[in-house]
Amino acid sequence: MSDKKALPPYKILYEQLRKHITEGSYSKGDILPSENELCTTHKVTRPTVRKALDRLVHEGYIRKKQGKGSIVQGQPQGVGILSLSGTTSAIGKDNLETKMIVRPSLIKCDDAFGFPLHDFEKEVGCYRLERLRIMNKQPIFYDITLIPNINLPRFSSRNFENRSLFEIMRTAYQIEVLGGEQKLMAIKADEKVQEYFNVEVGHPILRLDRKMETNKDGFSFYSQVYCNTNEYGLYGTF
Repeated sequence: MSDKKALPPYKILYEQLRKHITEGSYSKGDILPSENELCTTHKVTRPTVRKALDRLVHEGYIRKKQGKGSIVQGQPQGVGILSLSGTTSAIGKDNLETKMIVRPSLIKCDDAFGFPLHDFEKEVGCYRLERLRIMNKQPIFYDITLIPNINLPRFSSRNFENRSLFEIMRTAYQIEVLGGEQKLMAIKADEKVQEYFNVEVGHPILRLDRKMETNKDGFSFYSQVYCNTNEYGLYGTF
């Protein structure tokens, strides 16, 4: 991460707690220290602690239970805002693989999957990358992402293999997704999707076109996600 001193206190606490959960220091079912204990050990105020915990709740890392505290849920699995619920097999951290199809390259964009771009976004261009997400050796998501070339140093040289794009944006550039807009469409698999998902001609596929708003004023990024969900359901907040 970039200089933590530049981060507000709640983000520093959030990052520390999140790291403890993702690295297994806290396992599913564990209870985090109380708000009072976190205030004391991290030398922060109660509102700071609550803001950090609320963010962990929103992202699915913990849940709060009256009279018990903050209960660890574990590390969410999925693609950005989308998460998966398995219907035939367990989903675990070691079962999710991200394969780069096309590494980030700068291209000229006039629109982004039907979402209009601002003039400045058109002028600076967008990084385009393509990824295939594989769960239990089965391709589940094929996604194309467009990210405007606005103050993203060394973006094209970063390693995106088996890493979360949202996490890279958050830790390397302090850009966080706050919400956005998405369009859902049922389509038939074209030749490229047939190849990636190993399905027959005309196989039904769910396509999501998404515009993701961030905490950086005027900065959004865009994705088109193809979902092969025969054995999985999708859930999440947006």
